[in-house]
Order: sequence, then C-alpha cells, then structure tokens
Amino acid sequence: MRLIHNMTTISESPPPEPPAPRRVVKIAVIGGSGVGKTALVVRFLTRRFIGDYERNAGSLYSREVQLDGEQVTIQVQDTPGVQMVDNVLSVPDHVSCSIQWADAVVLVYSVTDRHSFHLVDQLHQAVVRTGGAPPPLVLLANKVDLLHLRQLDPQQGPVLAGTLGCSFFEVSASEDYSQVRGAFHRLCCQLGKQQAPPPPSGSSAAAATEKRRSPLIPRPRSPNMQDLKRRFKQALSAKVRTVTSV
Repeated sequence: MRLIHNMTTISESPPPEPPAPRRVVKIAVIGGSGVGKTALVVRFLTRRFIGDYERNAGSLYSREVQLDGEQVTIQVQDTPGVQMVDNVLSVPDHVSCSIQWADAVVLVYSVTDRHSFHLVDQLHQAVVRTGGAPPPLVLLANKVDLLHLRQLDPQQGPVLAGTLGCSFFEVSASEDYSQVRGAFHRLCCQLGKQQAPPPPSGSSAAAATEKRRSPLIPRPRSPNMQDLKRRFKQALSAKVRTVTSV
C-alpha cells in the first residue's frame, strides 16, 4: 500500500499598506458683525450664494476638496462677529477658541463698513497673542460689488495687508466664486508649505517616516490568515485518510 500525500504550500504575503491619512486643513474665519463671513464660507465650500442668514452662532463646515492634485479635508470654522466695547476689542470665547484651533486664519472686513476695517488690526493682535508661530493669514475685503455703499479707498486694503504681512484679496461673495476660491486656495497652499517640510535624506528618511506613522497607523495583521491555515490542514488530513491503495 502506498500513501500519497500531496502538499500545497500557502505563502503568507504581507498585507497591503493602509492608505495614508487624508490631510486636514483647519481654517478660522473672523471679523466684525455683518461683513459676510458666513456667505464667504458657504460660497467657497458650495459655490452657492445665500443672501440672508440667521445670526451667526459659530458653525463648523467640512468638505473634501482637490488641492493641487491632493484630496484634502477642509474644515472651516465660521465665528460670531467681534465688536468694540468702550474702545476695547470684545472677543467672544468661541472666537478665541477658534483661533487657537485653526491652522490658518481669514481676516474679513467689508468695504461698506469702515468700522469693520479698523477692527482688523486688533483682531490680528488677538491672533498673534495665541502664542507659538503665527498661522498663515489672508485679508479679505468683501462686498466690493456694492460700489454705491463703499466707505473705503481701494488702496487701504493692500496697505493694511502689507503692514500685517499677509496676502490681500478684494472679493464679492455674492457675485464671483472664483475670487473667493482664489483667496482660500492661496491660504491652503501657504499652509501646505508649512506643514510639509522636506524629508530627511538617506536611510534615515524611511526610519523617520516609519517612526511618524507607527503611533498613528499600526501595520495590521490579517485576522483570517491563521484560520485559513487551520482549515487547510484539516482538509488535507481528511484527504490523506481517504486515499486508496494502488
């Protein structure tokens, strides 16, 4: 009697690498009351303009967008308007927390409201006082379509932006999506350059990458491989026991 024992080897290939976590960009939009912060945020994220909004209670908007070929999650924190009380800037707690939370900040004023323009410098100081490296900033002058209500000269915005050391855009949330998108896109690009330092060279690059990834994305083991091996051995044993003589 001859026993025939055919063995088949199962090779365990390494599981695929998990996808890299999607980058999250956190932006806070701050400014005086009635400057159009919510309209700007909604225009940027949805391309739509809605004329009337309820009083802003501070909403967080999130959307996945393509940014220079990369899929990015953008979170935009809309904030209540700030105001002056006895010549002192009154910043609600929600606004202060939003500034600390954000990776980048949009300062907004309306060209139809001189008071909102004068708030910008003090808002900038509030951002700087949060500590650490100042976040990327962009200054937006909204409502440029309302020519008959304009209270500020076109040169005042660029001069202020130069003083603050940030980019400047005149936009109309009601009329031009491309202007609004361009401003936010510029801010996201500035932030991306800060968040993506060049990787170290040589073999240390892989080690540094693995060190950064390991606490966040542990390499998973296949939960079914051991069970698959066990079932294969059981099936193979049953096949051996039923072999007939030649």
